[in-house]
Amino acid sequence: MHTHPPPAAAHHATGGLPRPARPTHRPVRCAAGLAGWLVALATLAACSTPGPSQAPVLLLGEVHDNAAGHALRLQTLTQQVRTGARPALLMEQFDRELQPQIDQAQQYAPGMPPGDAELDAAVDALVKLGSPATGSGGWDWTLYRPVLRLALQYRLPIVAANVSRADARQVMQQGLAATGFNPAIPADIARAQAADIADSHCGQINPAQAARMALAQVARDQAMAQTVDRYAGRGVVLLAGNGHVRNDIGVPRWLSAQTRQRAKTILYLEPGSGLPAKAFDETVPVPAQPREDPCKAMMAPQPRLPV
Repeated sequence: MHTHPPPAAAHHATGGLPRPARPTHRPVRCAAGLAGWLVALATLAACSTPGPSQAPVLLLGEVHDNAAGHALRLQTLTQQVRTGARPALLMEQFDRELQPQIDQAQQYAPGMPPGDAELDAAVDALVKLGSPATGSGGWDWTLYRPVLRLALQYRLPIVAANVSRADARQVMQQGLAATGFNPAIPADIARAQAADIADSHCGQINPAQAARMALAQVARDQAMAQTVDRYAGRGVVLLAGNGHVRNDIGVPRWLSAQTRQRAKTILYLEPGSGLPAKAFDETVPVPAQPREDPCKAMMAPQPRLPV
């Protein structure tokens, strides 16, 4: 379910493979459990450097335009780094092709803490990379500047985790296998992704279009899962939309079994989301962000062009 219309129309596992083992803890529907998780982080930092089996893997969702959710999520990451954790920060907001430029923006003098001027310049460079001019999407970067600054301040690796619009279009046209992704999509994922995409487009697309667009969503989830697996040894915080972070149909379904055992998904949900309990490990309620009805413009009659 898209909790907010994606920046791109095509925006938004395991066929014959066994489904990764699920954690045995029960889902929590409030923010209380987060405190325990952060206490665990503090204990790990105080006792030893977390090994590959200890480093936390947090998949943190978002409603893309919800300012309250962004602020609460920033608090979570801030508490992590203050306990000594140094996870890789994986971001849906950056396409994979941008990684070399992202790495360049994170270059500082060795051993020297970056000053305010350096941090501001690096944040500006990253925001410029993620602007619509680069084809990366229409994100509201004022909401992401604080988390970028925090990551830069503590020298957390900032990692691009998303599939570009161009690659997503190729997936829709050629399919998953032809574009290097896993085509073995479980039926429940295919159905749910297509239904959510049709809903997010206000019923203005037909089932065949929704099914093709669902392939792009699955490609994004697979790409994010591969990136999480790659950095899981040092610890990971993934920032992505709630639809991507869902346990039942999103990134967690494509993680390796080892990573999935350590992963915790936290969704930041506005009232009335209607997600099933199996979709999350924990939720943090956030107030609804005032916004116009996204279906209003989509369903408005289009002016006729002069003949």
